[in-house]
Formats: sequence, C-alpha cells, structure tokens
Amino acid sequence: MSSENQEVTSPGPESGAEDAGPATKDMSRREAVQLLSVLPIAAALGLSRVDHEKAWRFVDDARSLAAEGGTFAPKFFTPAEFRTVGILGDMIIPRDERSGSATDAGVPEFMDFIMTDRPGNQKWMRSGLAWIDAQSTTRFGKPFADVGVAQREQILNDIAWPARAPATMADGVTFFNRFRDLTSSGFWSSRIGVKDLRYIGNTFNPNWNGCPPEALAKLGVTYAKFDPKNLRLTP
Repeated sequence: MSSENQEVTSPGPESGAEDAGPATKDMSRREAVQLLSVLPIAAALGLSRVDHEKAWRFVDDARSLAAEGGTFAPKFFTPAEFRTVGILGDMIIPRDERSGSATDAGVPEFMDFIMTDRPGNQKWMRSGLAWIDAQSTTRFGKPFADVGVAQREQILNDIAWPARAPATMADGVTFFNRFRDLTSSGFWSSRIGVKDLRYIGNTFNPNWNGCPPEALAKLGVTYAKFDPKNLRLTP
C-alpha cells in the first residue's frame, strides 16, 4: 500500500504470495479480525469482529461458486461499479512479491457484502464511485475503469493526500479515505492479508540470552538475585 510520502503508482510485478517459512506461525483469521475490530479503521466504519466473519463467509461462498465455474453477481454494485472497485482496491493494495492484491484477497466481494449488510454505507460508496467516473470522463473522455493506468494515477494523486489536495477535490478526498479504510479492513482480515502479517505468535526462541546487562543495570536488578517464588528479579 502506498505510503503517505509516495504518489500512487501502478502495481509491481505479479507473483504469488511469498512463503513465510518455518520461523513464522500464521495468525488465525479470528485473531486478525479481533485485532481489526479495535482499530480506528474498523471503529470508524462501524465493523465488529462478527461483521468481518459474516463478510468472509459470504466471500468464501462466492469464491467456491467461482471455483465450480459459476460467476459472482454483486448484490449491491452494478457490474461497472464492481469493476471500478476492483481497480481501485488493487491500486491501494497491489500484488507484489510478498502477497496477493486486494482482488486476490476477495476485497471487492467483501465490500459488496458490507454494502448490503450495512446499508448506511451505500450512499457514500455509490456517490463516490460516480464522482471518480465523472472526474475521469471530464478529464479523459472515459469512465475510470476504461482509461489507462497513468490517467487513473493522476486522479488518485489529487485525492489520496488530504493535506495537499485542492479544495475542489474535497468530495473525492472524503470518498477515497473511506474507500481506502474499507479496503484495508477487508484485506487485513482476509486469508492473504493475515498471512501477509507474518504473525510470529508464542514461538520459542532458543537463542535468547536474557535481558542485556545494561538494561538490568538501568533497572537496578540482577539475575543473581532472582526470586523463584514470585518469578521476578530483585535489586
């Protein structure tokens, strides 16, 4: 995902998710959504752990249908809107050498569920997508999904950084902030996003030699005076 000091750029080379290796332990999806439920992103969107879990059950069903040769039909988004959602999502979280993109993770389907389950979000989403298309059509003569990558980046670079966005872009800034938050919330609670976290968990470290001597000295304690009854170091 682009940082605060970088402009929006097109996705890098397409490749599969990198294996985290034996030294890591995947955080469960439940643990990830529990974490997300207390973050400002999820709170601002009014999404709880239960909301995320319901959404991902819906996504899993949609992905199973696609695997069997079926086609996912959005319940809220029009086909054109759903295409734009996927493009925007992948510009925010592109596929890279570490993990898949927002669409690889099922974020557009996640958003479609959230829009139907939480209809209070529908107005800002639909009007925001219309704003993006209007900007693209005014500037380049085509809807956002039909223009080139460089033209899409021009639009997003005008709204992705609130501090430097022109006042005339205020509606776009508000929309993109909310869309980016929902993309992040969806991605980091997906299987791909959870794996990308590379959660270590309670993994035993055989090479740990204890607290450094300088830190012990600063605390005024020593291993020589370890209190086995209370399991603590003493002065």
